[in-house]
Amino acid sequence: MKTIFITGGAGFIGSHVVRLFVNKYPEYLIVNIDALTYAGNLENLKDVENKPNYRFEKVDITDAGRVNQVFEQYKPDGVIHLAAESHVDRSITDPFAFIRTNVFGTCNLLFAANQLWQNNYEGKRFYHISTDEVYGALEKDGSYFYETTRYQPHSPYSASKASSDHFVRAFHDTYGMPTVISNCSNNYGSHHFPEKLIPLCINNIRHNKPIPVYGKGENVRDWLFVDDHAAAIDLIFHKGKIGDTYNIGGNNEWTNIDLIRLLCKVMDRKLGREEGTSEKLITFVTDRKGHDLRYAICSKKLQDELGWKPSVTFEQGLEKTVDWYMANQQWLDNVTSGNYQQYYEKMYSNR
Repeated sequence: MKTIFITGGAGFIGSHVVRLFVNKYPEYLIVNIDALTYAGNLENLKDVENKPNYRFEKVDITDAGRVNQVFEQYKPDGVIHLAAESHVDRSITDPFAFIRTNVFGTCNLLFAANQLWQNNYEGKRFYHISTDEVYGALEKDGSYFYETTRYQPHSPYSASKASSDHFVRAFHDTYGMPTVISNCSNNYGSHHFPEKLIPLCINNIRHNKPIPVYGKGENVRDWLFVDDHAAAIDLIFHKGKIGDTYNIGGNNEWTNIDLIRLLCKVMDRKLGREEGTSEKLITFVTDRKGHDLRYAICSKKLQDELGWKPSVTFEQGLEKTVDWYMANQQWLDNVTSGNYQQYYEKMYSNR
């Protein structure tokens, strides 16, 4: 039985990857490594928590001693590294938290894996998941981010992720460690912490609260359905070329304001409200510092080499996303109230 560590497995993207691997690969032991910070929620994995090939370990990746301990305990054959601080606004307020987790935490994992494998790299792989934000910003039309695009991060968040990417490549180049990296565009889907745009809007519309929109809402993002991202991670982990990088995008570019207007229409229909009701909640606020104008990612390499492609249009994925949040309002309320943290903090403080 191969043992695979998935870091950040209680978070948004991580929980989807854990679920996919636990269900698809019963011959793997999947160990979910998560610190259970505000964005980590084990309720995301209720459907797999009792599976025989699933384990959870509460580990802060910034704690080198604890990281070394779990590596020695489980002796993983592979690491899929998703654990990260990821909210740009929080990085502007507290950049050092992002340096600790995204840079030092990644280095702790790299060092522990390399010490364990000791140049016996056969069948081993360290897969680091990054972001398109390391590439900087694009003009309004025409160009895209490619795997060869020069790094030009503009926020403390993207700078910390760029640094971690460089360390992963350095461990490959220096030690011959089998690494692979992917850079993804904005994800959306179920189980997303409601500080991010789409779940925030859904929750605010539910409660008739203002929908904050930075500036004029003209910033453009490429939106990737989280299930499609998990499928891409599966492919890259098993078939990606060692030492290589793959970009993962949804081929779904939307300005923030157009996305929100579409979401308002969907929510009005789901809630039985007159069309246009939710749009009245849109409130333009002062733009974020260093707000990049446009991200757009080219996934041609991933599609050509590994045969991946998005399974849904943005409209289809948004319908599925809204349906999930409407069917799981208790989950949303628990997250926004913080009740989920109190429950798990009590559970693991007794261990």
